[in-house]
Amino acid sequence: MSLLTINNLRKSYRTPDGGRATVVDVEQFALHAQQHLALRGESGSGKTTFLNLIAGILKPDDGSIVLDGVDLARMGEAKRDALRAANIGYIFQTFNLLQGYTALQNVELAMSFGRGVDRAFAKQLLVDVGLSERMHYRPQQLSVGQQQRVAVARALANHPRLVLADEPTGNLDTRRAGEALTIIRELCTKNGAALLLVSHSTDVLNQFDDVVDFHELNRAFDGDAQDAQSPTGAASL
Repeated sequence: MSLLTINNLRKSYRTPDGGRATVVDVEQFALHAQQHLALRGESGSGKTTFLNLIAGILKPDDGSIVLDGVDLARMGEAKRDALRAANIGYIFQTFNLLQGYTALQNVELAMSFGRGVDRAFAKQLLVDVGLSERMHYRPQQLSVGQQQRVAVARALANHPRLVLADEPTGNLDTRRAGEALTIIRELCTKNGAALLLVSHSTDVLNQFDDVVDFHELNRAFDGDAQDAQSPTGAASL
């Protein structure tokens, strides 16, 4: 049985001339529990909007997004936020760490929106990502690669059923990107989470057995629309 099932999902935005531009039009998509799947997505293919719809950050115009038997598309914003906090981890390309908080506090804050703070587990996650000596450092005291590791730990903080990763290695060099991807996949496996990752990097995509071309999945893609045209909502903790 699928963990995530999507049917006839559509999202459009108003254009400057008053018309509507469809950014996402996906007829069917499914992801099984604990499956690791990568979406090959070029810039402008609607991949970030697609992830934000799955996360409940955005509400679709039409269609269903059924996660573990619950349709996010039928929920109001507050219920979507609560479901996301409890069941979905999100790794952003820009990390979205809170600069005034330490690595440990960033992870604990994520926990406060979900199942409650578990300091022992927060520390263990940071140990798992190789930051045992840096958990009391703030983001500006960490390298880009270390900040990414904090973001990975934060995404797993509430024992999510599903982890979404939007170009998670896009700001890293090749070596660090490979290390980050290994950590992401190992932590998802260890914690029993499914992983849906989008990337345009051949090196990243080659690490997955299951790869889907989002250009073919998304019927709205015409090569011209850009993800940057659509609002992505506030960062999910």
